[in-house]
Amino acid sequence: MTKRVGVATVTVMLALLGQIAAPAQVRADELPAPLKHAKAEGIGTVLTGPSNMTLYIFNRDTAPGKSECNGACAENWPPFKPVANAPAPRAPLSVINRDDGSKQYAWKGKPLYFWHEDAKPGDVTGHRRFGTWFAAQP
Repeated sequence: MTKRVGVATVTVMLALLGQIAAPAQVRADELPAPLKHAKAEGIGTVLTGPSNMTLYIFNRDTAPGKSECNGACAENWPPFKPVANAPAPRAPLSVINRDDGSKQYAWKGKPLYFWHEDAKPGDVTGHRRFGTWFAAQP
């Protein structure tokens, strides 16, 4: 015996499967502290620190939880570091150990940085800088 299934039923089934198979996305209004978010023209929603300054990721940080930006790089791209006695972050935010022994926040395993040339909240002057730096997004 064969049953016919309507197009609407198949569409609903595919939509449900897509929700199950899709990777978990974090909505901007559900970001773990101390992260915030802002809208950036031409980019969309970007992650910001407590001061509302844009956070960036470095595409040369290829090993999860490992920063490749040290020395002069870290002077231009200051790591986003937890304050003393900060509570443990909630996933997908984590804390990694830097080569110098300090701590740094990471988003989905990618270390987070500020850009020293961003002067005020809403600036995204580091986005696509050198083809390796990008505004972090939820």
